Amino acid sequence: MNNQKLMMKNIFLSLTFVISLLSVNGQDQKLSLQQCVETGIANNLQVQQTGLQVQSDEINRKQAKLNLLPNLNGTVSHGINQGKSINPYTNSYINQNITTGSYNLTGGVVLFNGFSLMNSIKQTSLAYQASKMDWQQAKDNITINIILAYLQVLGNEEQLQQAKNQLELSKQQVERLEVLNQKGAINPSDLSDLKGQYSGDRLSIINSQNALESSKLTLCQLMNIPYNKNMTLEKISTENLAAKYEDTPDKIYSTALSQLALIKSVDLRTLSAEKGLKVAKGAFYPTLSFGANTNTNYSSAASQENFINSTNIASADYVTVNNTQYPVMKQINNYSSQKINYGKQLSNNRFTSFDLSLRIPIFNSLQARNRVKQAELLLKNSQIVAAATRTTLQQNIEQAYINMTSASDSYKTLLDQVSAYSESYRIAEVRFNSGLGTPIDYLTAKNNMDRANINLINAKYDYVLRTKILDYYQGKPLW
Repeated sequence: MNNQKLMMKNIFLSLTFVISLLSVNGQDQKLSLQQCVETGIANNLQVQQTGLQVQSDEINRKQAKLNLLPNLNGTVSHGINQGKSINPYTNSYINQNITTGSYNLTGGVVLFNGFSLMNSIKQTSLAYQASKMDWQQAKDNITINIILAYLQVLGNEEQLQQAKNQLELSKQQVERLEVLNQKGAINPSDLSDLKGQYSGDRLSIINSQNALESSKLTLCQLMNIPYNKNMTLEKISTENLAAKYEDTPDKIYSTALSQLALIKSVDLRTLSAEKGLKVAKGAFYPTLSFGANTNTNYSSAASQENFINSTNIASADYVTVNNTQYPVMKQINNYSSQKINYGKQLSNNRFTSFDLSLRIPIFNSLQARNRVKQAELLLKNSQIVAAATRTTLQQNIEQAYINMTSASDSYKTLLDQVSAYSESYRIAEVRFNSGLGTPIDYLTAKNNMDRANINLINAKYDYVLRTKILDYYQGKPLW
């Protein structure tokens, strides 16, 4: 029930988000990272399918518990017999058309079967818990992908703004040189060089704009919503980028083992496989069952004889007295035949029985043994998957930590580089504007500063992404 409520909540959030997009049609949308993630989770097909699997496994768990209850089955049959047949009421032959009915109620309960039923309950319960962890892992996967796409949009937005700033600087220089060129105060090639730079900056804006729209499209696709070119995102704080990430790879890995849904899932699958092995071994034990049965029947030919009176009649026998024959009188009881009604037949013909049975497995084509072997293989495979998952997780954390460290070092180095190139550009601009510097010197300094700023933007969001991944491994909030 909780899972269904959660799914309905996610669907409601998704519908609310889409309706809000359509209602403003053309207006800017300020979306937070949390809103994007929640919408993506609610709309993601894999998340929805995994949620359905959770519900299916929950039904299996409940059914395993219900298997402990007794079974009760009823049978009703009616028939018409023509010609010579047996009267089910008297078990004698008759030659007439009759209508028959039979009613049976049978119940039984398993008292012992090698604890297979109890272990099946544990097995399905563990499988249900594992499915919930798989569901959470599916949500985590789409969360990481949306975070990556979200940061890509923010990075492309900053690169577009950087390209616009570059274009504005080039435009100002072109306008200044056009005035000077009209006065014949500069070499015409200086103006041509700046115009070439201006065109290149315009091309950079086109490329940056295309990259931004592509990243927005990717984000919308991950959220499974219509593409909205007017969508804008809330900025992420980058104030603590220079701070050192406190946790070590070993600590992150240790925390991930207890926090990550992926690890919980493989461990629960292993425990479920262990119970599955016990279920299979239960087939080697005898099965003790208790059963009860009650039935009755009806026949349209059923009748009963009712006594009317007794009369004396002469029989064929006689006695001789004094040479005179006298017939022997005998008493005859007179009866009338009467149909037995439906209700009375059901009451009179009722039969009840109870039984206690013990089924001992002796030979069943080695099915039980082979099922045990299959369960053992499934358990070994689960153990291998669990070990491999842990190894892969540790390797991914170590690689992610190295990537984070590298991104942090790159960001700090690029901060210094941007500062240095910005100063070089300032000096080159002053010299160029005063006529002491050449266009080549100016363009070289400008291009160096532009590249450094672009690299700094990439490094900043790369570092943010790396820290988000490490936070995810530890179960920390991602926004």
